[in-house]
Amino acid sequence: MLNAVKGNAASETGQAYARARELWEELGSPSEFLHVPYGQSRYHLFRGEVDLAQKLAEELLHLSRQRNDSGGLILGHFSSGRNLMLAGRFAASRSHLAEVIALYDPVSHDSLVHQVASHPHTNSQTFLGLVLFCLGYPDLGLRESNAAVGEAQRLAHPQSLAVSLTYGNILLLLVGDNTAFDKQAKQLLSLAIEQGFRHWHAEATVYRGWLNVKNGNVIEGISLLRSGSTAYRSTGAEAWTPNHIALVARAYEIAGKVEKAVAQVDDALQIAERTGVRWFAAELNRYKGQLLLRQGRGEAAEELYRKALSIAVEQEAKLWELRAVVSLARLWGGQGKRAEARDLLAPVYGWFTEGFETPDLKEASALLEALNP
Repeated sequence: MLNAVKGNAASETGQAYARARELWEELGSPSEFLHVPYGQSRYHLFRGEVDLAQKLAEELLHLSRQRNDSGGLILGHFSSGRNLMLAGRFAASRSHLAEVIALYDPVSHDSLVHQVASHPHTNSQTFLGLVLFCLGYPDLGLRESNAAVGEAQRLAHPQSLAVSLTYGNILLLLVGDNTAFDKQAKQLLSLAIEQGFRHWHAEATVYRGWLNVKNGNVIEGISLLRSGSTAYRSTGAEAWTPNHIALVARAYEIAGKVEKAVAQVDDALQIAERTGVRWFAAELNRYKGQLLLRQGRGEAAEELYRKALSIAVEQEAKLWELRAVVSLARLWGGQGKRAEARDLLAPVYGWFTEGFETPDLKEASALLEALNP
């Protein structure tokens, strides 16, 4: 299948779906081929054309509702959930992904797996894991993500397993579980090589690069990060490029090359703005602020922390909000504004009801304690 071999955003994939769309419409848009508009939405999403991808998903949902077609509704809700997650519209994404999980029946919807080459239920759990993390429920997010990997392994479906491992690893990276990340990264690489998945092999190479960086092989790690990102983009994909570039930036920072790290983050922010892939925008701004602070540019850092906080609040992304206020509170605390820092951090930290063993919550708790009189 073109998606697996060439990539979801490959020009050959897009051409095939465009021709299939023409034929589908000539036939009166039969429900048996609703995977065609679904595939088009996926194609444009991976190319970083988020608005167009979501327009196609909404058309699919509208048609499926008119026909009361549960299979089409599953595909439409999953497309919308995935698109809106990448756009940073986390609450709406969660709603759509939950609809997929509620509607999906493994018996009556078995044909969908063959039509779209992956399990909508498993994939929805994978993306729901990321959404829940961003919304401020890291434990629930990990539970969904781990369940998706387990289900994909049980089903022995390579495409679904590649999806769950790839995006599950993004969550593990955010949570800071290096042991699990290492295990899943190696599993993804083995699967991609075995199945000839060009797209997923590129993602696995990025992960290998980051593992090298974390293990102290920074030069080799940067080389792998770059080659993996280049291979990913060579398939026509852009959707996850900001995350790849952010890892390159972190590698440069570890190597002591802060100016290069800043340049990389600027590239990632430009791509996020151009594509509409804004789910990571708050964190990119916050991270750039950290880099500028290392250069002694405190005012510029504070401005970026405030921007990250504004984006996080707009997106209802409590985890990004927590990270932004931790950075801002630490800066203020260092400037002697301890009371202001405490008043900023305390209500955000107090909102959380889970995830207290994650690095984010532990760091926030320790800072809050240090700021207390």
